[in-house]
Amino acid sequence: MQIEIVGRGFEVDEETRESVRKRFDRVDRQVFEHARLEVVLREESNPAIADKYVAEATLGLKRVTLHAEERSLTMDHSIKEVALDIRRQVKRHREQRRKRSLRRRLASRARGREA
Repeated sequence: MQIEIVGRGFEVDEETRESVRKRFDRVDRQVFEHARLEVVLREESNPAIADKYVAEATLGLKRVTLHAEERSLTMDHSIKEVALDIRRQVKRHREQRRKRSLRRRLASRARGREA
């Protein structure tokens, strides 16, 4: 999986990059190697917003794009939450694909018996 980390109004240091790679390691094992993950980290400048650290993740797979956005008081927590959300979406997407292929196989077998 290719990971692109972008900081908008937030300086992305090597420690933050390593944290993102570590959090998305599990997702990396579940998707194919040409999947593209873009993580955008930003800090809201509005003092009225309490949860000013925002992490967005967009994962491009075959035929589908998964997206998640989380806000919190610390950037590490935002990264953790967005990684969990993407992991849930990947798991759900894989389960749906498995069900779909199983239904197709059963339908083709049923058609073969009818003929």
